[in-house]
Amino acid sequence: MSTITTRLENVKKLQAKRWENEDHWDTLNDLLVKELDEILLIEPKNTAALINIGAIYSDMGENEMALEYLKTALNLGSQDKNLFVNLAIVLVYMEKHQEEYLEYLEEAEDKTEDPLTFKAYFDPQSR
Repeated sequence: MSTITTRLENVKKLQAKRWENEDHWDTLNDLLVKELDEILLIEPKNTAALINIGAIYSDMGENEMALEYLKTALNLGSQDKNLFVNLAIVLVYMEKHQEEYLEYLEEAEDKTEDPLTFKAYFDPQSR
């Protein structure tokens, strides 16, 4: 198994722990962004890393940055279900037109999740 795959598996585990350690939310987000940035320095076209860093930025409320990473993964041809779901989530938070994010949700229906990626948190009441 490649080192990058192992690092992405560890990112996914750490991401899940954020919800158990909300007192350390910012610290964990910083660690995740740092690790994903390092992976992207090695493999700039790694769509799993792009999708995950987009999800983290969305969770941090930095939707413009999230959209940039997610669009890069989309332009690289990723067909990961989590990419399309995350794009929809970011567009909802950015208060874009419903047609825009519904299109991504419809596209996500026929896709499968990459086991190395995760969804951004979505709370329709939060923002």
